[in-house]
Amino acid sequence: MPNTIRLHRVVTAKPGKVYRAFVEPDAVASWLPPYGFVCTVHELNAEVGGTHRMSFRNFTTGHGNSFGGDYLDLVPGERLVYTTKFDDPHLPGEMTVIVTLKAVSVGTDMTIEQSGVPDAIPAEACYLGWQESLRKLARLVEPEITM
Repeated sequence: MPNTIRLHRVVTAKPGKVYRAFVEPDAVASWLPPYGFVCTVHELNAEVGGTHRMSFRNFTTGHGNSFGGDYLDLVPGERLVYTTKFDDPHLPGEMTVIVTLKAVSVGTDMTIEQSGVPDAIPAEACYLGWQESLRKLARLVEPEITM
């Protein structure tokens, strides 16, 4: 039975900046792949009905996975809902990711729910990957460089 992963973070950046990290191709490529992987964004059309396609490559082995999906709901600075489906037939099904952003006194309260994670991906491995990615996300959005 597919798993559902739930994460919560508070980052010291405004919701609009965090949102941009999810919809700008170069930003996504910099933070989304877990440590040891590189990302190529082939397509990212962040609008309702738009699509995304990307691939992660294991830097050690060179092996990778490609995936894509659709944007179902986008509210700048507040919410993203998108689907993802792996091209690999051993990772069947469609996942849905819901990202909720809320302004708080120190930045942004962020919740992420990823449902439909294939049985072939252990829940703990999915959590580990997301935790690594979210550390990278914080390193991207938290510095306030004004020059």
